[in-house]
Amino acid sequence: MPTKRRRIPTLDEEEVDEKKVSGIQRENASVSSKYFQSQKMRLLSDFYNKPCIDLAKSFLGQILVRRLPDGTELRGRIVETESYLGGEDEASHSRGGKRTERNVAMFMEPGTIYVYQIYGMYFCMNVSSQEPMEGLDTMRRFRNVKRNVQKPLKDKELCNGPSKLCQAFAIEKSFDRRDLANDQNTWLEASPEIPEEDIVSCARIGISNAGEWTRKPLRFYIKDNKFVSVRDKTAETTVNK
Repeated sequence: MPTKRRRIPTLDEEEVDEKKVSGIQRENASVSSKYFQSQKMRLLSDFYNKPCIDLAKSFLGQILVRRLPDGTELRGRIVETESYLGGEDEASHSRGGKRTERNVAMFMEPGTIYVYQIYGMYFCMNVSSQEPMEGLDTMRRFRNVKRNVQKPLKDKELCNGPSKLCQAFAIEKSFDRRDLANDQNTWLEASPEIPEEDIVSCARIGISNAGEWTRKPLRFYIKDNKFVSVRDKTAETTVNK
């Protein structure tokens, strides 16, 4: 009897002047968006050195920067994250404290990038979605390389998912184990933190075989932000209550 082959979904189907102060470092120029204005300030090691859930929430509003070999810089504001706790978390790649060649980045210093592959073809980072800000044409070109669909991508479709983010920012396996605090080509820049009352907490996406961990509210996103991959309207009703 012939074996039914599993169809691989496509990404579009898935839904301070050289001085360190408080974990940030000032750079020249400024960044603006519809949400905030801020100076370019690189987040340093102490920003990342906090409990996983706190860090996931702290990521919201911060800016991911990717410098390409030609000097072009891509920027996207983080609007959505997921937290994976290791230990008893059945959805985590480090559950039970098991260390492998694949997940070793999860056991390195806080701020280390963890890049892994899904479906044998798409790369993912732990940060799941961005609000594209700078270099959108370049992101669109990178995304179109692996798309079979000719329909033009809207801005909100460029990075609204972990694999889409990696395509748009040209992030591949070679970025695994890099340190966001020190890497020359990838880092985070500071923006004002998102108030707790504007953060939606809900179940993570794509977690189906993790027992009680399937339902735990370990996904966080900025309420009413159009760049979020999937909104949980039920969870949104509990915000501000």
